[in-house]
Amino acid sequence: MIIDKEIIRNMPKTDLHCHLDGSMRISTILDLARQQNVALPSADADELQRILQPGLECNSLVEYLKPFDITLSVLQDSEALYRAAYELAEDAAFENLWYVEVRYSPVLHTKKGMDLTEIVDAVIAGLKKAESQYQIKTGIIICGMRNINPETSIQLAELATAYKKKGVVAFDLAGAEENYPAKHHREAFYVILNNNINCTAHAGEAFGPQSVHQAIHYCGAHRIGHGTRLREDTDLLDYVNDHRIPLEICLTSNIQTKAALTFQTHPLKFYYDYGLRVTINTDNRLISDTTVTDELHLAARYADWNIGDLKTVVIDGFKSAFLPMREKAIMLNMVNAELDKI
Repeated sequence: MIIDKEIIRNMPKTDLHCHLDGSMRISTILDLARQQNVALPSADADELQRILQPGLECNSLVEYLKPFDITLSVLQDSEALYRAAYELAEDAAFENLWYVEVRYSPVLHTKKGMDLTEIVDAVIAGLKKAESQYQIKTGIIICGMRNINPETSIQLAELATAYKKKGVVAFDLAGAEENYPAKHHREAFYVILNNNINCTAHAGEAFGPQSVHQAIHYCGAHRIGHGTRLREDTDLLDYVNDHRIPLEICLTSNIQTKAALTFQTHPLKFYYDYGLRVTINTDNRLISDTTVTDELHLAARYADWNIGDLKTVVIDGFKSAFLPMREKAIMLNMVNAELDKI
């Protein structure tokens, strides 16, 4: 059954795995580069698009991450961060997202001397501006980076703690998986969990299920980013299922990074049929040239979902949000009322 994309577009939706520096508008990158005198590989929008969007022919995670050098080059002042955050939330609102969690690592935006607090303040301000104009709620996830060092992750965990209930809703561990085990960053997660803050972790994307094991059992992750290789360990799979640990699935980017070879062989359908709580997300709206509507449309096609399955996954997105339970319950009532109309 092929579900019409307009039906999906009109549904209330979430995006729980969305990177700020991977979700900019090309026109904004060009504009910021002109303002900041930053040299880009091309000043032509079409050529820049070809460089920034590797497509499904992308060969690896390393190749997929190359465009971030370009986007980060223009995200080194507070005005640029404010604009990028505002426009991301605006783009999300235009496709009827009711809730989006925007993640980024503040240490990647310090090349021109910005303080970490200045960086977080700028993103919060941009998102709040969008919230005031559109029917959308936002949250920030601060990312520690596996491939920098554990000490920096601790610093970022303390930053997330300082901004608890001020816009930051969770902590994440991102960056290259292989050779950078999550367990090396467990002290940062201790800071997070000891301060009653939510956490997620990229795991099981470019490395095996032991990466998911460490994210859960060493770091206490409440959600798993990607989890594509979780199916290789059936015992851990059962644990994730039994404890209702949500998976943040990003179909298109998983094909691009070769975490999965094809949409047909992606484990999404297996996970859903097995009973896991799966959520559908963009990862990087720009780099993967996608939207939540596109990703849900792909998911429904390749997982062979009917409209009831699609509604279940949409609801699971809201259930898995890093929101206080009372807020979540109110939002879920509104979401169910909207979905009942479809």
